[in-house]
Amino acid sequence: MREPERPSSPVALHKQLSAIWGTAPGLGRLSAVNHTVVGRRFIVTAIAFFGFGGLLAMVIRAQLATPAGAFLGPGVYSQVFTVHGTVMMFLFAIPMLEGWAMYLLPKMLGARDMAFPRLSAYGYWCYLFGGSLIVLSLAFGVAPDGGWFMYTPLTSQPYSPGINADIWLLGITFVEISAISAAVEILVTVLKLRSPGMALHRMPIFGWYMLVTAGMILVGFPPLILGSILLEVERAFGWPFFDPERGGHPLLWQHLFWIFGHPEVYIIFIPAAGLLSTMIPVLSRHPLVGYAWVVGSLVALGFLSFGLWVHHMFTVGIPLVSLGYFSAASMLVTVPQAVQIFSWLSTMGSGRPRLDTPMLYILGFFFVFIVGGLTGIMVASVPFDWQAHDSHFIVAHLHYVLIGGFVFPILAAAYFWLPHFTGRAAIHGLGKTAFWLIFLGMNATFLGMHLTGLRGMPRRVYTYADGYGWTDLNLVSSIGGFVMTMGFAIVAVDLLLQPRLGRRIRRDPWGAETLEWATATPPPSYGLASIPAIESRAPLTGRPDLGARIAAGEGYLGFTRNGWPETIAVDLVSGAPEQVVILPRPTYLPLASAAVTGSFFLATLFKLYWLVPLALAATAAILLAWTRSTGSAKDHGLLAVGHGIELPPHWESDRPPSWYAMAFLLAANAALFGSLVFGHFFLWFVSPGAEADLVPPAGYTLLVLLAGGALLASAAGRIAVGRVRARGRPGPWLLLAVAGHAAAAASGAVLFAVMPDPGAAAIPAVAAALVAYATAHAGVGLLLATYAVRRARMGRVSARRTADLMVPSLWHDYTAATSLFVALVLAGSSAVLVP
Repeated sequence: MREPERPSSPVALHKQLSAIWGTAPGLGRLSAVNHTVVGRRFIVTAIAFFGFGGLLAMVIRAQLATPAGAFLGPGVYSQVFTVHGTVMMFLFAIPMLEGWAMYLLPKMLGARDMAFPRLSAYGYWCYLFGGSLIVLSLAFGVAPDGGWFMYTPLTSQPYSPGINADIWLLGITFVEISAISAAVEILVTVLKLRSPGMALHRMPIFGWYMLVTAGMILVGFPPLILGSILLEVERAFGWPFFDPERGGHPLLWQHLFWIFGHPEVYIIFIPAAGLLSTMIPVLSRHPLVGYAWVVGSLVALGFLSFGLWVHHMFTVGIPLVSLGYFSAASMLVTVPQAVQIFSWLSTMGSGRPRLDTPMLYILGFFFVFIVGGLTGIMVASVPFDWQAHDSHFIVAHLHYVLIGGFVFPILAAAYFWLPHFTGRAAIHGLGKTAFWLIFLGMNATFLGMHLTGLRGMPRRVYTYADGYGWTDLNLVSSIGGFVMTMGFAIVAVDLLLQPRLGRRIRRDPWGAETLEWATATPPPSYGLASIPAIESRAPLTGRPDLGARIAAGEGYLGFTRNGWPETIAVDLVSGAPEQVVILPRPTYLPLASAAVTGSFFLATLFKLYWLVPLALAATAAILLAWTRSTGSAKDHGLLAVGHGIELPPHWESDRPPSWYAMAFLLAANAALFGSLVFGHFFLWFVSPGAEADLVPPAGYTLLVLLAGGALLASAAGRIAVGRVRARGRPGPWLLLAVAGHAAAAASGAVLFAVMPDPGAAAIPAVAAALVAYATAHAGVGLLLATYAVRRARMGRVSARRTADLMVPSLWHDYTAATSLFVALVLAGSSAVLVP
């Protein structure tokens, strides 16, 4: 296809691109899907939740400032304590890193947006609605009160009969939809939506950090999602997963929570470390020392972080061999962290650091985080942990790690990239004053808590008596907390004043080397006016005119075509250009989808179970509505992208971004399934002597039909893809896939009905959960197979356009594999358990 005519000037190109990528003003802003807008929304909302969580912390410190404090009663204190931890861990830290990733990654990688802008917007609305549910519950006196870790049996129905625990379980699950969607977005964006020539070894270091983080989210968050679902089912329907009187076990919750909980510490730290690895070379005026070593240590850290979860369970009575293994692993994980720290110190030592405001916060990070790391090695030692467990020593360690490892780097990043957000310089006098208040106040608050803990003060207590040696230390901690809060307040004032009072700055005031500084500041809706070819890891070094050349349209796609928002997808490893990705325009569908999804959680929360199927059906319908504007009803062939290169549109490529998205989503799904299987065998071993056959005699036939139907659908789906590529039509194979999933779903539903009562004991409960899992996936497979039939009949499928068949085919394959595994596990377990 002939290349479209290029605009006559950079201004003309800017107007054309703004008309395509921009968002309407007023209420039209609610339809925004642009990564710059959505990223800013994540950041601003996370800051608001952080402010609320900080106020709750001050309420806690006011209560503990003196012995026998009467500021809060025990019930309200438990709610305040729980919501504070929940807000900081789930509503501030994770969404904040999502916001930074969404704002920075496309610009750094030379893309015009994230791979799935509507998914980003949907994730934001889910985060806002779920977080608001948790925060507002405090105002109505029904906030969760079991701690941010929600240990059972404290949070089981007999001990927490209200909706307090349900709000946490459902609200956090709602919020984590946002985290999973962000992880899929980040993985596909980093791997596919880079500038041509940006091979993996040329990728900005922040891209590597976010790639590892997103992979960890996909594996780490599903166990908690599963745990929340199981506990909510136990509370609502009496299935005893965690009830020891009926064969359940409270430790199952701890395992599921900490399989998520300890990697989450690194999920929080790694993106912040990525920001440090980006800022330190610029502020030190020297390239990052040991790029390859940092990448290797980062990957090692991601893997090692999943072998530490029992680090939090040393006192529950696990075998000594396990204690030794997890203790050693907890110490070993410090090695890859040390590699990064020495890389940063070497970079600073090899360059000429400038003590601007961001560097002050970076230096504060080194001090605070290293103290937290040293106390982390102490609690990794089993004998010491037995003494310090559940004391204020652990509170101090946690806050040194999280504030040092996340808050200080985020503050440095705020002052570093604030000119990019607003086009104006920061007011450094306020920023430096705020730094010293935060640094001194933070150490005054938490340093003494180490000694308070060693003197025996337990955490999670709302009051204490005088005479234990805790009084003066608690008063100092409370004073330090208010000093730190004053520092954060000054930062907030600084951020609000800077867009109005800061002086205007030129592009790239820091002399950076990454592509986000090649955009205008503040950035336009389309990011880069054209996409540059990348030849090195530091594309701006030695090329001060690159930003002007990009704005003039001298790169790829320096023109507009058909009103399409276009960017380029590349080979995973080499960065060779592969396809033109046509992204969606602004739409209200993400907002509507999140609202309908929220109706499902609200119906479950208020026990309106008759509404749940309607909410699920509405959610499925509105998510399928997203596809109405995707793809094409005709073959376009190759499209010119400039410089003599022609590429196919993504819907005519072998592996469009949606294929990778489905693959990563199924990886997260597999992590959830693996956690469920782990729960089955855990309860199987701790609850010997099942009283009933898990699978009745007729059930074996149903298991065969369940697995067989799914296998038939998988085979038919793959044959349909091959037939379309060879002949242009799928033949009867898509209908056979529909029939296979229908048979599997029906068999699973009947099997579920004839199995032993899941409320009687834990093993039948987890067996019923496995059958429900397989049946639900067959139902979704039926929906996707029907969708593929409809797309084929609409003319949206051809020998070139097979994405609408390939993506559902991945689901069919996964459903077949998991259904077969469920059948084997249940048949095998039943045979062993029967006397």
